[in-house]
Amino acid sequence: MNTNPAEVQNIMDFVQKGGIMMIPIGLCSLIALTVIIERLIALRRKSIIPPSFLPGLQKVMAEKPGDTAAALGYCRQSTSAVATVLAAGIRKIDRRSADAVEKSIEDAGEREVLKMRKHLRGLSVIASVTPLMGLLGTIIGMIMAFQTVAMSGEALGKTEMLAGGIYQAMISTAAGLSVAIPVLISYHWISAKIERLVADIDQMSVDFVDEFGDGGPPRAPAPEPKVDRAAPLPAVATT
Repeated sequence: MNTNPAEVQNIMDFVQKGGIMMIPIGLCSLIALTVIIERLIALRRKSIIPPSFLPGLQKVMAEKPGDTAAALGYCRQSTSAVATVLAAGIRKIDRRSADAVEKSIEDAGEREVLKMRKHLRGLSVIASVTPLMGLLGTIIGMIMAFQTVAMSGEALGKTEMLAGGIYQAMISTAAGLSVAIPVLISYHWISAKIERLVADIDQMSVDFVDEFGDGGPPRAPAPEPKVDRAAPLPAVATT
């Protein structure tokens, strides 16, 4: 049986001794964990930039030059971000302007970046707020510890009572930092992953505009008519 109020035997005991602020800190940790797992699944490279997508699109564009309907149909078969971005450019190819294609791709890319950064602001907020929640819990705990000592006549000269109260109050600060540090690391890790994906999509878009921005690769020139050079030239009448 636990007779020492300052002794922590298990996780639940640790949470109970941390005070009321352990509840919002615990909720923040669950939310952060959910967001991290969801973003890691959503930002898999094969989901954002399928390896076979661009070669397949180039093949369709090369086999049917100027047929934007076939290229758009191919893009619609994929739900990836790169398919959405390049499909926006393909819709402008008929204008025969690389600038229009590039502008459409840029606008679509910005929308896809917002989708990839979905819920990341929440991670940033949790990483900033949970240490403050822990600090608030510590302050509340210390206030209660000093209040207990002040109201107890037997506490005079017994520092162990004050130390025990402060010890329990510090648990909330430790809990807040324990949540904030891994959440902050995860936030920057996911942000770096998004930046790498965006850089790759940008490079693919540049290559696409260079190759197809003016309407697609040039068609093969029509063959020149054959001339029978062995045929004699017609005689020219002279006067």
